[in-house]
Amino acid sequence: MVLDVLGGIAALLVGMGVFIACLALAKTLVRVRATLDEVDRQLAGIGAPVTSTLSRVDELTKSLEQTAGTVSRTVDLTRSAVVPGIVNVGAAIAGVTAGLRRLVTGKDSKDRGVG
Repeated sequence: MVLDVLGGIAALLVGMGVFIACLALAKTLVRVRATLDEVDRQLAGIGAPVTSTLSRVDELTKSLEQTAGTVSRTVDLTRSAVVPGIVNVGAAIAGVTAGLRRLVTGKDSKDRGVG
């Protein structure tokens, strides 16, 4: 009989411990819920500005891509315009040099090696 009473008391104490633990868990979950509700309210307030900022960043990125493409095309056009001019200047300098050589030495550039 004593063992039955002690067993009942032990079961009652275990039950009370579980009940107290459940109460503490319930209080914690209520605080977590309140915190999450506050986070939801704050995030709802910044949603529109963030969306606006992201759309501006997207527009800026597209603009930068277009600018980079334009710069690339400009570089290609500049190179195709300048390179022939440089080649022509080099050819003109070579012609002037050959003409001066012939004027000064009286020899062709082909005759230089013959003495």
